[in-house]
Order: sequence, then structure tokens, then C-alpha cells
Amino acid sequence: MRALTREVSLSAAQFIYPLFIHEGEDDQVIGTMPGVLRYSVAGAAARVGEALALGVNTVVLFGIPGHKDAQGTQAYHETGVVQVATRAIKAAHPQVTIIADTCLCEYTDHGHCGPLCEIGGELTVDNDAALELLAQTAVSQVRAGADIVAPSAMMDGQIGAIRAALDAAGFTHIPVMSYAVKYASGYYGPFREAAGSTPSFGDRGSYQMDPAGGYREALREARLDVDQGADYLMVKPGLPYLDVIRVIRDAFDLPLVAYNVSGEYAMVKAAVAAGMLDERRTVLETLIAFRRAGADAIMTYHALDAARWLREDLL
Repeated sequence: MRALTREVSLSAAQFIYPLFIHEGEDDQVIGTMPGVLRYSVAGAAARVGEALALGVNTVVLFGIPGHKDAQGTQAYHETGVVQVATRAIKAAHPQVTIIADTCLCEYTDHGHCGPLCEIGGELTVDNDAALELLAQTAVSQVRAGADIVAPSAMMDGQIGAIRAALDAAGFTHIPVMSYAVKYASGYYGPFREAAGSTPSFGDRGSYQMDPAGGYREALREARLDVDQGADYLMVKPGLPYLDVIRVIRDAFDLPLVAYNVSGEYAMVKAAVAAGMLDERRTVLETLIAFRRAGADAIMTYHALDAARWLREDLL
């Protein structure tokens, strides 16, 4: 009877599975994220096959280059790690939907989301210079076979710049998934170890959002990206901002994604390892919370485990 009247559904098709891909030949363990690996290109293609078999049809690719420089040039090179991985994954699994994370922080030697400039005697990100490089990155990712680009740099004007570049290159059909409401958060620590993207100085607080900024700021940020041509909106992190997910859901009719980020994942894994929580029950309850708050899709490192558990429930 509960199943008959249940308002919130959860399915593997609603999950987006993040993959870290590096240029080496072996898959590498990530100490802060049990069960998550840095995959080789071949390893990533095999993992996508596992995801598809479980009904998880969408993945997002984060690249870890072998070489970094001040401009993040490997982000937009045709032989960059994400571009190579995209072609290999599409060759093996043409039915998968590939989202390319469009950012520079994994590719710059300073760990910030764009090239640097000096203002008032202090180094900071050159927003307008970053826009040009992000646009180049998006176009190169789509040429390699990405189905969706997801700009995560939080540069002012990035959605408009990327939309214009995609259209000019003939990719008018490619959607842009905006990290529209992305907070300067302590929950990103494990990701930064996994992707090797910790800033070498300062932090990203000058271009990511203030956790105490409130709903009006969240709505402004989302509206700016909608007006520039975003096709999807995202709230990141997820769990500390369920209220923001609901506010964005009520204000906009675009598809909405919640990012169940690395710190949220790591906390559950640590509690489970300490015998404090039941992993299956806790993870599924968390994912249901995102859906109940209004998310259409969930980017989560739990995707394959959750898909298995949901399949077991149907047997």
C-alpha cells in the first residue's frame, strides 16, 4: 500500500556517475573515497559497461592530465585526457550519455579555474581570459563526442560564452548543464585529492558562492545562467543545500541536478566503516531526499551501488 501511494520515485536512470580518468595505464585507489578509483582510459570504458548493465546511462568525466601549466592547455587539447577517454568510451558504448566537466582547475598548475592576473598587487583569476579558454574546452569536448558540457568554473558569463562558441562551431543541439548554484564548500576535500585540483594559494571563495548568501543570491545566479542559455541547472553540494534545491525547483522549469559531492560520500563511507550506519539504507534515504527536494537527476558516487540495491528490491 505504501508503494501504491508513494510520491517520490528513485531509479538508476536518474543517476549520473562521476568518473576520474588519468593518463596512466593502471587504475589507482583514492584514499579519501573508498570504492572510487582514478581510471585509465581502458578502465573507464570497462566501468561504463558496468554502469550501463545496471541501468545507469549517464556519466560525467573529470580529467587528470599528465602535464599542467598556467593556462590549463590540456583541458582543450584534442589529445587531452577527457577527449581521448570520450572517444574510447563512445567507441565501446555508443549508447551512453557523456557529460564533460568543463573547467580548468584540474589542468592548471596553480589549481584555480582560469588563468591568473594581478589586481591591486594580488593574484586572482582573470575571468574574461578564462571565458575564452572554457569555450575552447567545451567545443573540443563536443568534437570528441561529449553529449552535454557542464561548466563548473563559476566564471561570470561562462554559460553565454560557451553557448555562443558551441553555436558558432555548429553544435547548436548540444545542451549546457550549468553548475548554477555552486557554493564555496568544505565538502569538496576528497574530490580535490582525487582530481589533484587543490589551489596552490588561497581558495575559490572569490568566485564560488557564500554558504550564507541566502535564497536571493541563489536565484540571481540561476537566473543569470538561464538567461544566457543554460539547459540544465545544478545545485552543489547537495545535502547541506536541500532547501536551495527546493527554491530553485519552484522558480525554474529546467531540469535540475543535485550533486551528492565527495565529502558527503566520504562521510557515509567513514561512518559505515566504523559500524555507525547501514550503508544501503543511508544511501537510498539520502538519494530519495534529493528527489523529494525537487532534483530530477542526481550526480553521485553511490550510483552503481544504489542501482544494484534498487534492482535487488525488484527481485
